[in-house]
Amino acid sequence: MVRAVRGMRDILPHDARLWRYVEDTIQQVIARFAYEEVRLPLLEFTELFARGVGEATDIVEKEMYTLADRDGDSLSLRPEGTASCVRALEENGLLYNQTQRVSYAGPMFRYEKPQKGRYRQFYQIGAEAFGFAGPDVDIELIAIGAACWKALGISQYISLEVNSLGSSESRRAYKDALVAYLTPIQAQLDEDSQRRLLTNPMRILDSKNPNTQELLTSAPQLPDFIDQESKAHFQQLLKALDDLGIKYNVNSSLVRGLDYYTHTVFEWVTKDLGSQGAVCAGGRYDGLVKQLGGRDTPAVGFAIGLDRVVLLCELANSEVKSAADLYICVLGDELQSKGLLLAEQLREQLPQTSVRLHMGGGNFKKQLKRADASGATWAILYGDEEAKSGELSVKHLRDASIGQTKLRVDQIAQHISPNS
Repeated sequence: MVRAVRGMRDILPHDARLWRYVEDTIQQVIARFAYEEVRLPLLEFTELFARGVGEATDIVEKEMYTLADRDGDSLSLRPEGTASCVRALEENGLLYNQTQRVSYAGPMFRYEKPQKGRYRQFYQIGAEAFGFAGPDVDIELIAIGAACWKALGISQYISLEVNSLGSSESRRAYKDALVAYLTPIQAQLDEDSQRRLLTNPMRILDSKNPNTQELLTSAPQLPDFIDQESKAHFQQLLKALDDLGIKYNVNSSLVRGLDYYTHTVFEWVTKDLGSQGAVCAGGRYDGLVKQLGGRDTPAVGFAIGLDRVVLLCELANSEVKSAADLYICVLGDELQSKGLLLAEQLREQLPQTSVRLHMGGGNFKKQLKRADASGATWAILYGDEEAKSGELSVKHLRDASIGQTKLRVDQIAQHISPNS
């Protein structure tokens, strides 16, 4: 038996219903903010991520799925969506002297150690805004996240952390100071941090190693290197969050793992999923469009990790619509074709209701067990007696106080509604 690739997984019908609920809810929230959808390819030239994400990042160095095509070009499965989004909008002329607010969704791929909430194929929904230099759009994107958690009923599990990295010059000055502090004590750092000191030193701030964190207590602090313009930008952001009633924690160690971030960075985090705490992460990346060959364009965005949001919805016991709202039980092979016609009539009369027709025979008792197991709210019984009388037996499967009744086909839509 051929098995699924390690780190890849099947999302089966029962789970897929919850996934669909999560995806639809988040996309509906984003649409309420008037962000337009873009659909991006899974494969890009490897150069896009090397230039955009950063050659010294763990993603590019160790985690990408990269292959050579038959023309000898190096291609990679996308490990994140922002670089692809920038490439798509710039290549198609949508960033020239105009603003854009877009969203995307789909699978991403990274060769990481699989564990709960972390897979090698994982799913994201992202939102990106281009052409806005002020903090107002940073605030809007954070507000979108807050609205998503509220709509899903998981706000109690998630908190917001924010920071400012300042301008690219501020970040560069801080990085130099951090390297100067850590180099004499390099041998005391954990192995990953020793490597990052040479490639991506600010990622050392994210280290989970207790000894490394202890060494960092006396390290230079990022806020001391932030320029005045960036400080003003950040203070406006914090004031607006206060005005909106969005609670937050300023975390000066929050730097994000990608090279393109400047100014605002933020993460929505949880303590309820073990070590996989980041549920949504984003920030401002004003230099990325130019870095990838376009004009200087201010930009900010986020990506929501759907795998972890789904786990939080499971913790919250989110109620998910069943596959079938109405289950038609048909007794006798000779009535099966009429059952097909009946199902079509009901789907037309109740376009918001999912209708499942029983297949495979069996008596009404057996069929009703199947109807109950399907999660349907209503069952319709169609046998010889119903065929002769022209009235169908309609039974509520979830509320015994609602008695079984007889109805003509044209009366069923009035009796059964999405609010019943």
